[in-house]
Amino acid sequence: MEVRPYILAESNYKTLKKQQVELAILPWGATEAHNYHLPYATDVIEGEAIAEEAGRRAWEQGAKIMILPAIPFGVNTGQTDIPLDINMHPSTQAAVLNDIIEVLDRQGIQKLLVLNSHGGNNFKPLIRELGVKYPDMFISFCNWFQSVDKNKFFDHPEGDHADEMETSLVMYLRPELVRPLDEAGDGSAKEYRIEALREDWAWAERQWSQVTEDTGVGNPKEATAEKGEAYFEAVTEKVSKLFVELADANLDDLYK
Repeated sequence: MEVRPYILAESNYKTLKKQQVELAILPWGATEAHNYHLPYATDVIEGEAIAEEAGRRAWEQGAKIMILPAIPFGVNTGQTDIPLDINMHPSTQAAVLNDIIEVLDRQGIQKLLVLNSHGGNNFKPLIRELGVKYPDMFISFCNWFQSVDKNKFFDHPEGDHADEMETSLVMYLRPELVRPLDEAGDGSAKEYRIEALREDWAWAERQWSQVTEDTGVGNPKEATAEKGEAYFEAVTEKVSKLFVELADANLDDLYK
């Protein structure tokens, strides 16, 4: 396999000394249970694969990008009693992100995109604060799982964790890590009794083990690798466009 010059983990100093980078991309996942049938690294597997394929598409269009190694831990504060769900507090995320941005800013790479792969991560307040600290940086994030309409690909798109979408993706990307679907829980989940929380205009953190028996939210039973492949193609095409536009963006002329 040839070295991919847009992936930092595969790059070398000889090449990087001469390589211009306009946009750094940081995949950020989580390590947590995904029902009975998916691996704990599901969010990392998805985020890395989407970053790499979208990066390939963008690189072939001439975008000067660099994909950084994925951060494997995310915010799991509502899952403290689930074995080895590894929590990284938002304050820790802010410290990690600060250190990465400090390096990029010092070296003249003024654009960073956090490619978020975990619903519990919320980068908006972190980016607000770090944007004040590093005024020359353009810091952004995206949730790849919101980039395309799941209704076009899946029979049960209403879930958000180890559901038909995630199961189909991992069946396509890493089928050897997916246990038989007859071993999976049905992903049924309880809702809040409080109306405003159900309607989503008020918010409180879900206590995961009280909401779902199998840690899944959404029925995975009709997942297939074929659905995963079609969805992956659509997502990476959409995300690659974002990579290209960010890499090419003039920071002095962002608005129209």
